[in-house]
Amino acid sequence: MPSITIQELLDGVGETLLLNLRAGNGGLDRVIRVPRIQKPGLALTGYDQQLDDGRLLTLGGTEIEFLRSASGAQRTLAVETVMGAHPACIIITRGLEPPEELVECCGRDHIPLMTTSLLSAELIAQVTHFLQDRLSPKASHHGVLLEVLGVGILLLGKSGIGKSEAALDLLVRGYRLVADDVVDIRRLGPNVLSGSGTGIIKHHMEIRGLGIINIKDLFGIGSVLEQHQINLVIELREWRDGEVYDRLGVDDEVYSILGEELPILRIPVRPGRNIATIIEVAARNQILKGLGVHSARDFQEVLAQRLASGQASTDQSSEPSGSKA
Repeated sequence: MPSITIQELLDGVGETLLLNLRAGNGGLDRVIRVPRIQKPGLALTGYDQQLDDGRLLTLGGTEIEFLRSASGAQRTLAVETVMGAHPACIIITRGLEPPEELVECCGRDHIPLMTTSLLSAELIAQVTHFLQDRLSPKASHHGVLLEVLGVGILLLGKSGIGKSEAALDLLVRGYRLVADDVVDIRRLGPNVLSGSGTGIIKHHMEIRGLGIINIKDLFGIGSVLEQHQINLVIELREWRDGEVYDRLGVDDEVYSILGEELPILRIPVRPGRNIATIIEVAARNQILKGLGVHSARDFQEVLAQRLASGQASTDQSSEPSGSKA
């Protein structure tokens, strides 16, 4: 399971979030594994059912005011209940001073205690974004990721099948490249997979016989994206005589990445087929499916109705001789 230490959190966004370490510097190697931030809430009254172990806790104006106004016994109970959840760290917002009891307990248990002048909502939004980016499940795929008509298309296929060439044709038509050769994929949430380029090869493309080209330099800044959600997978395959290919498109296949299922199309490649045009049409068809329009199934339904009513045979018999069905 991905994790991040408190030291990495400080190194990554400590300056941006105006974090100031006040106690528990011996616990900077503590880890965060879940990108959800918790506020103690009722836990300050001793009710600890809502607290999960190992989370990043944040205390704002309401919590600090409660601790200040509480009696000594109440304050001790509140602090011990919070510490009993073994938080990864505690951050106090709005520039408020932490209670002495909390400072002492954090130092004793080596739990980093930090303060920031940010409001709780600002802190939670920025830390959540950072943690989601760092803790999201990841995978790398050999392929090309493009944005076509707003649809994120992941092109797969064996080396030399023509993925980059098809992508280049689409770029000439005005669509955008996210990654070529290696696509880094992250699961940002249920049914949400995002892909991006990696390292120094980002925004570059290898075209056999031409070499490495820089898409941003050739086509401009509008021709590339840093990342994009993946909505459709297209696998390019060599055409094989005698192999049966889907000609109706009624049944939707799926492709699993990081536990999420994406629709996949398997496109046979042979001379004379304009793969870029097929990919563009696939993007348009995917948009229609998202709107509830499934052309193949609609056609099948109409055909079934006509067969049931006998209209299909009537239509065929009325066609002039020599016509092509």
